[in-house]
Amino acid sequence: MRRRGSLNGDAGFTLIELMIVVAIVGILAVLAAYGVRKYVANAKTAEARNSLGMIAADAAIAYERESMAGTTLSLKTSSGVSRQLCASATASVPAAAASVQGKKYQSTAADWNKDAAANAGFACLKFTMDAPQYYMYSYALTGTGSTAGDSYTASAQGDLDGNGVQSLFQISGKISTTYILNTAPNLVEVRPDQ
Repeated sequence: MRRRGSLNGDAGFTLIELMIVVAIVGILAVLAAYGVRKYVANAKTAEARNSLGMIAADAAIAYERESMAGTTLSLKTSSGVSRQLCASATASVPAAAASVQGKKYQSTAADWNKDAAANAGFACLKFTMDAPQYYMYSYALTGTGSTAGDSYTASAQGDLDGNGVQSLFQISGKISTTYILNTAPNLVEVRPDQ
């Protein structure tokens, strides 16, 4: 009767056992690489989702601010509530999508306050970003901003992997017939992993 694993050196792994271990390690490495890539992409797209959520909240706050002139009313007269959406931003931040193609852009306060003199765009919304950004942000108003049916759209466009294909995130809001600002419950996301 022969014993396996004796002291004379015939114990060890077979070639088949080693090949199975190598195959399992290879499969786990591929799955880990995919998971890490997906995690990094989700972390980057969180910037756009969070920023557009803040822009929508800022648009609602700006709409509820009184925007009537600062003149004194005559005696025994009244004024209605004067709500108004912020006017469109004259430029995106950054100004060109090439600034965020596969890289980050560091904006300045001047980028966000270009429309401060007209109290429009991001200056009216009081929205800024201090951290470097992966996306180009824009804000557009349709209509005058004070009548039923007028709406705004805030967008974030980016190209995370630098391949020339842009992702798009959008949120919008619209003034109802009862002059309440309704904001879309979800973002529109087109190619979010690009």
